[in-house]
Amino acid sequence: MQQLAKSKLNLSFDNSFARLPEAFYRRVEPTPLPAPYLISFNRDAAALLDINPDAAHTNEFIETFIGNRVPEGAEPLAAIYAGHQFGSFVPQLGDGRAILLGEVKNKNGARWDVQLKGAGKTPFSRFGDGRAVLRSTIREYLCSEAIHHLGIPTTRALSIIGSDAPIQRETIETAAVLTRLAPTHVRFGSFELFHHRNQPERVTELADYVIREHYPELNDKPDRYTQFLTEITRRTARLMAQWQAVGWTHGVMNTDNMSIIGLTIDYGPYGFMDDYDPNFIPNHSDYNGRYAYSQQPRIGIWNLVCLAYTLLHLIPQAEAQAALDTYQHEFAEAFGELMRDKFGFSEIREGDAGLVAKSFEILAANHVDYTTFFRRLGNIETTESETAHTPDAVRDLFIDLAAFDAWAQTYRTRLTGEGSDDDERRERMNRVNPKYILRNYLAENAIRKATDERDYTEVDRLLELLRRPFDEQSAMETYAAPPPDWGKHLVISCSS
Repeated sequence: MQQLAKSKLNLSFDNSFARLPEAFYRRVEPTPLPAPYLISFNRDAAALLDINPDAAHTNEFIETFIGNRVPEGAEPLAAIYAGHQFGSFVPQLGDGRAILLGEVKNKNGARWDVQLKGAGKTPFSRFGDGRAVLRSTIREYLCSEAIHHLGIPTTRALSIIGSDAPIQRETIETAAVLTRLAPTHVRFGSFELFHHRNQPERVTELADYVIREHYPELNDKPDRYTQFLTEITRRTARLMAQWQAVGWTHGVMNTDNMSIIGLTIDYGPYGFMDDYDPNFIPNHSDYNGRYAYSQQPRIGIWNLVCLAYTLLHLIPQAEAQAALDTYQHEFAEAFGELMRDKFGFSEIREGDAGLVAKSFEILAANHVDYTTFFRRLGNIETTESETAHTPDAVRDLFIDLAAFDAWAQTYRTRLTGEGSDDDERRERMNRVNPKYILRNYLAENAIRKATDERDYTEVDRLLELLRRPFDEQSAMETYAAPPPDWGKHLVISCSS
């Protein structure tokens, strides 16, 4: 593969990770794909790299972001890491189908990893082909942007570039490359690899790098490693709270899928809940429900304990334990704050936890759509009678009307007790309770059109819709509806 003499994209690379010793990665070049074409382009992510949207349809953009050209200044590599997968330690993993082109520094001084997912084999591909198929690429592309616009830390997605090259999965599918962006793709598993190889000096080197580049406020602290563990514990706890609040489940919370800066990364068999179900499992391979919706907070701290073990040569055990002990408080505080906002409470009052718990109990018993419930909840009026309702009222979501009416009376009393103004509260609640989420059936519709009809307009339509998840979008009203029966039972696998 030839390197361009001059990139017209004007990408300014400053590759900090590539300046680390090659113990942390292997240099590798993407493997070209034939006859590439643009499937979707995300202008919001392009702005992070100072890319002019007009460049999206150029041959250079397409060839660069499918991996057929390496731009000037890029230093392609695949990172090495280990990880606990479904609770069992795997001593070596790594970027098996993701290649980091390098880090682009934008005009504001922010540095962004530019990673091609599906760009060919790496030394860590094992028995894989290093490719991604269009189906899974669309799912990650749309969901990373959906999560971002819900206000949750995440990797970003720049583009999908396709090729008709055949890829063997359960059936023959076509290839696609997702370009994803993040300040870093370093994971908990990056530390685990060297710890379990008994190379503490490499763990220290990696910790120093991450602190220097991503926690610069800790650089000069004498207890910087303790504070580093405390801060990533805090970020992870808040991330788990945010996932829980929007009803989203990652599906594969292995330690190699946990970001060292607290991002949502590695979108595989994820899912937003439709009907509220604490045992919701989006990954059909998760037979024991290890990564079910209700288990995510517990797995978050489990994964942090795995990370903490790698740092014990740098942090006294008592300090490491103290850092981890912040998790429960941080999660409870964040989740409580998010729930207060979702329910429209402006004050903290005794009994709120019980009211919230009761609401989840009746949601589960009545199989109520989680997102629709919270969006409609803002329409409840404090002066309304116990049984009054309109066709669009939240009450109509329930089968057991008596149970709802009893809960609603308590809820109205709670709102009245703090002098809640219905209009002002409704406006606040609509800013935090989304009307539109990436339901599995919506993603599936886009995937079917793309794969069966070569029609990519639904991908772009969803991308545009999900940019404004809290807004009333009259032309898109049908996208807020709960799924049809066929859409409630979609099976999502790790195959991609």
